[in-house]
Amino acid sequence: MANAARPAPEMAVAIGSLRMKNPVTTGSGTFGYGREMAGMVDLSRLGALTVKTLQLTARPGNPSPRICETPAGMINSIGLPGVGIDHFLAEELPFLRHCGPPVILSVAGCRVEEYVALTRRADEAEGVAAVELNISCPNVKQGGMAFSVDPAATAEVVAACRAATRKPLIAKLAPNVTSIAVIARAAEEAGADAIAAINTLQAMAINVRTRRPRIATNVGGLSGPAIRPIAVRLVWEIARAVRVPIIGMGGIQTAEDALEFILAGATAVAVGTATFRNPGTVLEVIDGLQALVAEQGVARVRDLIGAVEPWE
Repeated sequence: MANAARPAPEMAVAIGSLRMKNPVTTGSGTFGYGREMAGMVDLSRLGALTVKTLQLTARPGNPSPRICETPAGMINSIGLPGVGIDHFLAEELPFLRHCGPPVILSVAGCRVEEYVALTRRADEAEGVAAVELNISCPNVKQGGMAFSVDPAATAEVVAACRAATRKPLIAKLAPNVTSIAVIARAAEEAGADAIAAINTLQAMAINVRTRRPRIATNVGGLSGPAIRPIAVRLVWEIARAVRVPIIGMGGIQTAEDALEFILAGATAVAVGTATFRNPGTVLEVIDGLQALVAEQGVARVRDLIGAVEPWE
């Protein structure tokens, strides 16, 4: 008699009270506010949807040129353009509430007080499942990465926002630091429920004929598969320093890429730059990851979190 088919593996993971039916979300800044992708991607299949980073008011972002391709990557200096929190809550969030996935609201400010005000608005909003503190954007002149390169500054903004919400708080960290583990530990001790890592790496590209940088701000943030090995290493370092969950990101294009992050210690992963080329990449990663977990003979994806076996 033939053996019964093995049941599909359990793909659900949790980040505090945020329950994800699979460990895949979108990278903030790469998937818009969800509505833009709804005609191409079944949003209900996402583990969570992380929206484009919001600020207190609408802003146009940086001047052009603000994006350029590089070998195995992309440099951007978009500068956090966005519609502002009021427009999002009134016009975009009602749409997302009917789409299915939990919504992670990404916020950024120039001062701690702005982060607190945004976090408080998110706490009051029905349909927001968690708050991502984007304290690591390299492409804004004030605030941005300044908060996540110093443990004390990281702790200050996280602690202030912790007091403003009961919802899961995710600190998104920059890789452009001496020790990301120290920064992650400061965020955890200040009350962060999770760490998101990594944001883009500072980079530069020059047009050799015009002798001008290819980005109007001269430098920007490098993303894409070129940074994935760095991101995996940093997630591994963070996982050895903190006990809270990690959302790993940086150059994920395939299910194999996603599983690398999970084995390194990530509870969930975010697909970002790859969706510019193919918005459906995020669903391909979800399907492929389930198949990979089944192939490993593992009953639950969470059993693979941090399961890497380093050489002695």
